[in-house]
Amino acid sequence: MYPTELTDPIRAEVKAMGLTEATSPQQVDGALTAPGTTLVFVNSVCGCAAGGARPGLDRALREGTKRPDRCVTVFAGVDKEATAAARAHFAEYPPSSPSAALLKDGEVVWMLHRHQIEGRQPQQIADLFKQAFSTHC
Repeated sequence: MYPTELTDPIRAEVKAMGLTEATSPQQVDGALTAPGTTLVFVNSVCGCAAGGARPGLDRALREGTKRPDRCVTVFAGVDKEATAAARAHFAEYPPSSPSAALLKDGEVVWMLHRHQIEGRQPQQIADLFKQAFSTHC
């Protein structure tokens, strides 16, 4: 478990981006099985989340012409049960944090893994999100 002094600012950052925090398996399941498109962002305290994934997602949500019906986040290493519930919805993909999955009517249509985030600039990551939103939302 990480100290709240470290995690609270990160939680505030994703909430300011417009993501809804899912902290229980029930919240996760409700969001990810709802009709329409849902982005689930598996947040992390690591540097590639702070330097690439969160800024890239923020840009995509602000700059893109399309966006998912819902955007939720789970916090890996913090909300372990919620994170496990989210990962169960895309179990065919290896666990990765940070990562993101885009679901349409409960089915995964796009996945972004940590290895696709590491070493990329936020704009490059934003472009990946925007392309996925344009294609599937």
